[in-house]
Amino acid sequence: MTGQGLELESKEPTLWTVLSYGSLSHAVSGAAGGVTAMTVFYPLDTARLRLQVDEKRKSKSTLTVVTEIVKEEGFLALYRGWFPVISSLCCSNFVYFYAFNSLKAICIKDRHSSTGKDLTFGMIAGVVNVLVTTPLWVVNTRLKLQGAKFRNDDIVPTNYKGILDAFLQIIRSEGLLALWNGTFPSLLLVFNPAIQFMFYEGLKRQLLKRQAELSSFQIFVIGAVAKAIATIVTYPLQTVQSILRFGHYRVNPENQTLGSLQNVLYLLRQRIRCLGLFGLCKGLEAKLLQTVLTAALMFLVYEKLRAVVTWLMGVQMLSKH
Repeated sequence: MTGQGLELESKEPTLWTVLSYGSLSHAVSGAAGGVTAMTVFYPLDTARLRLQVDEKRKSKSTLTVVTEIVKEEGFLALYRGWFPVISSLCCSNFVYFYAFNSLKAICIKDRHSSTGKDLTFGMIAGVVNVLVTTPLWVVNTRLKLQGAKFRNDDIVPTNYKGILDAFLQIIRSEGLLALWNGTFPSLLLVFNPAIQFMFYEGLKRQLLKRQAELSSFQIFVIGAVAKAIATIVTYPLQTVQSILRFGHYRVNPENQTLGSLQNVLYLLRQRIRCLGLFGLCKGLEAKLLQTVLTAALMFLVYEKLRAVVTWLMGVQMLSKH
């Protein structure tokens, strides 16, 4: 953006900074990047979710799980639940990028950010995102696993006709709060995107000290590295989050269904008891493969699209002045 544009932005009041085209461009670019990347690598996410939820599935490699799904359920099963996942991801990324960049615009303004500030902004944006979008993720997790062939007999099958029907059935049979199943581990998991953004922004700042702009390859690599670190650190909680969102386990002889937040510690202990300590990392390979590639492509699309939007905004502001 031009110097004139930056000068104008710095004089705007705080509320207008939050509601400005700048915050909106970050949000739209982040949402578009997330949707593009998830669509490309969606089959890997399907394999990851099966490994996390179906404890009795013996296959451990991503390729083997993908092959089994295609053989047993057909190729389209790899894209089961694509629309609700993409819808949730689009909303989630929009909220997160909007909140993160609005906080930076308010608190930093023309000053340079720091690693600590990036981590703090990322955590606050994560909390806002979790509280707003968890119901969407609960529904899309269930739709994605509906009709899947599980090895675990403790999983109760579901029958939803679509997103709206899933919402209504969950509220009717489990209560409104069931839509926020997994909120507690999700709130703990705000460290995941916070750590990811902290490393991404930090690595980007270091590279930009030595060069004017980043290449596509550099954006892809630092996006991948940042997400890999965040995923490894928080993976056990991500597994618990997936199980709670699914919410259809029988855990005692009375066949009561698991779905409350107080079962987080129970699930961690149960996972270790059944699969050993490494059971907490079951599906990590699939998760790393999927999430690292997805995050890297997301940041690439985000940066390129944001550059285009910023350039268009600069041209528009110049035409006005």
